[in-house]
Formats: sequence, C-alpha cells, structure tokens
Amino acid sequence: MSISQEVARRRTFAIISHPDAGKTTLTEKLLLFAGAIQIAGSVKARKASRHASSDWMEIEKQRGISVASSVMQMEYRDCVINLLDTPGHQDFSEDTYRVLTAVDAALMVIDAANGVEPQTIRLLQVCRARNTPIITFINKLDREVQEPLNLLSEIESHLGMDAVPFSWPVGMGRSFGGVFDIRRNRMRVFRAGQEKRGAQDEMIDGLDNPEIASRFGDAYAKANEEIELIQAAAPEFDHDAFLAGKQTPVFFGSAINNFGVQEVLDALVDLAPTPGPRTAIQREVQPDEPKFSGVVFKVQANMDPAHRDRVAFVRVSSGRFERGMRLKIARNGKEMRPNNVVSFLSQRRELLDVAYAGDVIGIPNHGVLQLGDVLTEGETLQFTGLPFFAPELFQAVEVKDPLRIKQLRIGLTQLGEEGAIQVFRPEASGGALLLGAVGQLQFEVVAHRLKTEYKVDARMMPSRYNMARWFTAEDPAVLRKFMNANAANIAYDVVDAAAFLASSPAQLRVAQELYPGVEFHAMREHGGRVFGQNA
Repeated sequence: MSISQEVARRRTFAIISHPDAGKTTLTEKLLLFAGAIQIAGSVKARKASRHASSDWMEIEKQRGISVASSVMQMEYRDCVINLLDTPGHQDFSEDTYRVLTAVDAALMVIDAANGVEPQTIRLLQVCRARNTPIITFINKLDREVQEPLNLLSEIESHLGMDAVPFSWPVGMGRSFGGVFDIRRNRMRVFRAGQEKRGAQDEMIDGLDNPEIASRFGDAYAKANEEIELIQAAAPEFDHDAFLAGKQTPVFFGSAINNFGVQEVLDALVDLAPTPGPRTAIQREVQPDEPKFSGVVFKVQANMDPAHRDRVAFVRVSSGRFERGMRLKIARNGKEMRPNNVVSFLSQRRELLDVAYAGDVIGIPNHGVLQLGDVLTEGETLQFTGLPFFAPELFQAVEVKDPLRIKQLRIGLTQLGEEGAIQVFRPEASGGALLLGAVGQLQFEVVAHRLKTEYKVDARMMPSRYNMARWFTAEDPAVLRKFMNANAANIAYDVVDAAAFLASSPAQLRVAQELYPGVEFHAMREHGGRVFGQNA
C-alpha cells in the first residue's frame, strides 16, 4: 500500500471522561469487540487478581483509577485504531491535555446518572479549542439514571454544539429493554453480559413494530414519543459539521454489559477522521508526505521496572517510519537510529517495523528524548501546542536516608521529564528540590513511585510558594537585572527553563509592576530558556 492508503486506514482517538464514568471499562470492551483481547479484566478492589488492561501502574491497580495515559493499537474492519486512554482524575489533567494534542478525535463517556461533570467540561473545552471531533457515549443505562432528553440538553449547553442521537434507550434501570438504532430503524434488545462480538444480539426491526410495544410496554411508548420528538427537532447529522467540532453523534449503552459498544466501535471507523495536517512553526506538515516526522507527546519512566526503561511516545505526523532509520532530534540536532521501537496493547509490547501518520510508537531511551521533541529525517521542525501549565500547589521534598540523595534526584528528574510532576531546582544554593503540581494526588503518586520504582523513601513538606510563572524579556540586560534582584525566587525546571516562584498573587503583581520589560507566562511554551548556563 502507498503512504496515502495506509494513512487513510488510521483512526487515532482519545477516551475522555470524569472519573468513574466507565471510561476504562469502555476501553477494555472496545478492545474486546475488536478481538484485541480475549478477556476483560475488571478494576476491582486492592487484592483483585485482574485489573483493567489499560491500567499498568501499581498505584492504579491498588486504587482502581487511571493516573497515567495508556496507548493501545488494534485492527478492526481493515482499519488500524490507535486508542489513547487518559487519566480521568482531574489532578492529572495536564497529562490528558498533552494526549489530546496527539489525537484526531475524542470519545466522550458520560455517566447517565451524573450527566456532564466538571472534569468532562474542562476536557471538552480543550477539544473545542482544537476543533476536535467528539463522539459521545452515554453509559450505565442499566441503572436508574437521568432522563435522556435532559442529558442531551446538558451536553448541548456545555459543549456549545448540536447533539445528534444515533441511538435511543428504551427504558432504564430494571426496565431497560435495549437501544433503538435510529439510523437503521431497529432495536437491539438488552440482556446483561452480551456476547463478545454481538453476533447473538436479538434485533427487532421497525419503530412501529407491535412486538416492541407488546414486550416493552410503557418504556417503549415513552421512547417512541421521544424519538419522534428528536427526529422533528434535532438537526440532521452532517459529517462536515462533526469533523469541524460543531456536532456530536450520541450513543447510549452499558459498557459493563458489553451493550452499545459495537455501535461505538463502528462509529469510530465510519465517522472519525483520518490523520490530518499538523501545524509547525515552519510550515504545515501533511500526513501523506514521503518523509517521516513525529512529536513526543508523552514520556513514561519504568513501564518495565525490571529494565528501568523510559519510553517516549511519538505521534507520527507524516510519512513512513521504519525501524533503524536515521532520525534527527530537532531540539539539538542530534541523530539517533532507534532499533527497538514498539507498539502497544497496554502492558504488552510488540517490536515494530513500520508505522504511518496517525500511529503512536514507543521509543525506549535513556533521557535522550523529552516532551515536545520533534523527530524528522533531517528537516528542522517545531510543532506547537504541547501544554505545560504553571503548577498551583508546591511541596519541598527531602529524602529520609541521606545516602539515597542521588537516587532521589535521578527519580525526580525522570518523573519530571515524563511530566508526572514538575520539578524545580532553586537557584539559591542548598535549597531543597521543589515539586509543583496541578492537583494533590500528583504528590501522592510521585511519593509512591519514588518508593516502589526508585527505592527512595521521600518526605514531602509544605512550601511557602503557591504559584509559578515562566518569564522572558527582549532585553537581556533587563532579564539579568530581574533575575539578580529576585535570585531567592528563581528556580529552573527539568529543561532548565527559568521560573519565578511567588507566595501570593500580590507578589507576582509587584514583580510585574517593577519590571515592565519582563513578560510572565502561565504556560511554559510561551516562556523560554535564559542566558548563560541555561541558554
């Protein structure tokens, strides 16, 4: 096949949701229906023997939550599907935001009992800013939930886009009879624990079929009225509007019962876009260009604790990747020839020979690749939009055993480079390393990972800082004067970008008033490195 034909087979999407909406369960069921796995693990209690296929980190297995992003590749209906499972917990939103820069579509999972929740709204705002097409799956219809019409209204008000139902529930909770496929004019009858591929599902054709009325009574009558209402009031599905992020197709089901999963998987193949062009500072990069380019959107340390490895996740932006090919790191001009590149099915890795635009590949390395790095066959490219947000919480960190200081610094450097936490090194000599986070749970995960992966028992302590801003200035003399006067508040992050640490918004305002020639940035990509040893 040509590069264009291979690119046309790709679908790359992320699953997003509020915690506990059933995202990880749906991820597993999509793998199950695509034939990628044979048995779905359940996210269970601490001592459970099986866990979600997409949750590999020890703390995830203990808590039953996803705190890292997982990448899975599978084939379905002659398409190569790259599925990125994101952390649901809001404390790890920064990792999720970065993942959303690497996908072409998003699958939003909503708990039908709770509706659109705060974390979902934040993620939707990121998707809307990027005009990412969104497919919506309303989950848990086997429970007593909100009225589907209310859920549609809520989605539309929060998304600012039209919600177009592709299916509609007949009943809910104990009276849940199934979903009616509006476009195919047939009902898929529900029973708990559907067959793996849906081959044995019972179908009843026709909305006005008397068999549906006789079997499902009041639930059918109500669903019939609602379907007639939405057919009259809802807009027709417009694929171009969907691709522009102005419409979302809506599906109903129960992921834990494997119900409604088939329709979602088919929609991803039929509706989700193929890989599109990517914007670099230098030019727009087309996916079917002959030469390879890719960007590192995630780095994960210790995916295989036995090998102490670090894997850089690279979204292929253009062309064809071949194992062992000569690549240039645009940041520093260094060359590399990766030979042990892998593709993922959660914990399982397979050695990869070729990949195309839209695919996500893993390159094991020892700190050579950083978040945001661009790999090319020689051209210097810089892709934009990979976010690093200013942390809102700070803690100082010390090691309980002074003999483990080296291991502490190695561990924090690696965890900082993968984006699990932000690590700041104060310019003032002798200062303890500072950790910056968006949410409190990040500190707990880092302490846990330091102990289990690096054998370092770390002590977290309160810090007087509660905000950070990266800074730049056009005049080097102004920048030097500002840094000399504020040396006690200057720290460097893992890529040696200088940041100003403040204990209050008032302190930041004073700095802004005293140094009008200095610009302060809440995102690192808007800041920059500074002169001297950190240039």
